[in-house]
Amino acid sequence: QVRLVESGGGLVQAGGSLRLSCAASGRSFSSYTMGWFRQNAGNRRVFVAVISADGSRTYYADSVKGRFTISRDNAKETVYLQMDSLKPEDTAVYYCAKDRTPLRGLTIVPDEYDFWGQGTQVTVSS
Repeated sequence: QVRLVESGGGLVQAGGSLRLSCAASGRSFSSYTMGWFRQNAGNRRVFVAVISADGSRTYYADSVKGRFTISRDNAKETVYLQMDSLKPEDTAVYYCAKDRTPLRGLTIVPDEYDFWGQGTQVTVSS
């Protein structure tokens, strides 16, 4: 079993920054790609950012490219999402997730992830 716990969400004004953290417990964190997704009320969960198991490769949704940065610390079993220049349209519940297949290339498909955190609310006011 793997447990993922997100933190760092909150209320921020447009143009501000937040840093989300996702602490993992369980087996072999460093063997798995990790992703961040977000979901608005009534909408499906959508891809935000993904990072490879060793942290050497990342990929971002076009909507956040240049503003968000994903990183990880395998020694601490934690993945981060630094969010800068936040916009009201970034308001959502943010989830981290673990790829179901070890040492695979980057995937942005939610069904390819098997464990999810409980989510953390990010609200950006205009």
